[in-house]
Amino acid sequence: MDLGISGKRALVCASSKGLGRGCAEALAEAGVDLVMNARGRAALEESAAEIRAKYGVQVTTVAADVTTPDGQAQVLEAAGQVDILVTNAGGPPPGMWTDWNRDDFINALDANMLAPITLIKALVPGMMDRGWGRVVNITSVSVKAPIPVLGLSNAARAGLTGYVAGTARQVAGKGVTINNLLPGIHATDRAVALDTGVSQQQGISMQEAYAQRTATIPAARYGTALEFGQTCAFMCSQHAGFMVGQNVLLDGGASNQVM
Repeated sequence: MDLGISGKRALVCASSKGLGRGCAEALAEAGVDLVMNARGRAALEESAAEIRAKYGVQVTTVAADVTTPDGQAQVLEAAGQVDILVTNAGGPPPGMWTDWNRDDFINALDANMLAPITLIKALVPGMMDRGWGRVVNITSVSVKAPIPVLGLSNAARAGLTGYVAGTARQVAGKGVTINNLLPGIHATDRAVALDTGVSQQQGISMQEAYAQRTATIPAARYGTALEFGQTCAFMCSQHAGFMVGQNVLLDGGASNQVM
């Protein structure tokens, strides 16, 4: 399928690896020029070089922490005028409800709620002026099915979801869509970290932790970054103009919900 976005320009955050890299690669495959961001310069430059070589698109890199005001300023300066925004940031650490203090919550909000909102506010007005734009926020299955040990993530991402629900309906008439893409368990560094936590907490091997979590997924496997990226690319395509303020769940059927 021709996604109809060849020649567009996208900012993809936290895109040196994992789900962000999957989204960047899928957009590049569709002919989209990229502004790729991540904190680690080495991994970022390596990923950017591979994408340039494979797809022949223009790729600008910005090594900065997009969860901080300084990092956001650097990213926005490099991005300039973009047609597509994919927000993404690593999730807060797991723990128990008694573990977290005010600073922990502020850090989670900065990374997983306020940073995406800052980028949306900066870039969406230009999209509206041009009559076309796409925003996809990578959030989490936890906004539909809260995960007890991820209370910080549950709270921050639910806040972003509420913000998007109202904002998306205010800008849709200008040709701009804002939606959220909710990953379940995917084969990324985040999954390794969470599997490690399960392994240590329960005193089992990593293989047993993987098998235990895989058993909760009807698809009987972890998702891949590439298939996640292809879903993101469709949501950014010309075919998704009637998708407004939605939370698209990609979890292999793990969340057993009617709606």
